[in-house]
Amino acid sequence: MTPPRLRVPEYASLLLLALALIAVVAPGLIAPGDPLAIHPAEAFQAPSLAHPLGTDESGRDVATRVVHGAGASVGIGFAATGIGIGAGALLGFLAGLGPRVVDSALGRLFEVLFALPTLVMALLFIAVLGSGPTAAILAIGIATVPGYARMLRARVRGVAQSGYVEWARLDGVSPARLLVRHIAPNTLWPLVSAATLGVGQAIVWVSALGFLGLGTEPPAPEWGAMLNAGRVYLTSAWWMTVGPGLAIVCTAAGLTVLGRRLARGAELA
Repeated sequence: MTPPRLRVPEYASLLLLALALIAVVAPGLIAPGDPLAIHPAEAFQAPSLAHPLGTDESGRDVATRVVHGAGASVGIGFAATGIGIGAGALLGFLAGLGPRVVDSALGRLFEVLFALPTLVMALLFIAVLGSGPTAAILAIGIATVPGYARMLRARVRGVAQSGYVEWARLDGVSPARLLVRHIAPNTLWPLVSAATLGVGQAIVWVSALGFLGLGTEPPAPEWGAMLNAGRVYLTSAWWMTVGPGLAIVCTAAGLTVLGRRLARGAELA
């Protein structure tokens, strides 16, 4: 069965994600200005052709700061998800293929950690590690490990007990070859769609930490920190909040649409 063709929302999500990736890798191509340059005489200017998203309390261009802030928000989201996926895959395979005592111990650990909200776990880790981009990456990455590990553990067990793996085992295929040729390819693909959704969630959590002042320190541009700075002027300079807010919503929504499309493709595969 051929997978369904991409729909308009999926094309739009791909376009948004392409712009977000360009903003992460080369923000100067979209916004060549300096996100830290202050112009007090131009403070609180409403959106115009010169400043599409207006200016903030220091006269800095909000659009330029939103584009350059993608490196902190989206970049940290991808890095944190990479840590969560890597450690979660390792623990998931260990629980799914290891001895029963190991599976039982890791299962209880996953249940305890999974009961805590991700943002609460991230705050606990930041309380130990301190604030900053590195702490945010580690905190969110470690906090997402139980979810990925628990999902992969169930998938690994199901594949390892399937008929074709049993036939390959009876045919004398070595455990290492079983893992590489049969188990891993049939368990890791669903993790791709989960990781895509996870990046969108991680961006929201990164922004939440930035809003609380626990992420990238100002005046460096970061979407959550920009939201926090703009909330004081919400009634008089609404554009200071709308710009980073739209960036968070559009990026997370685009990743969610793409992740659901990948999940449908995995079901049809």
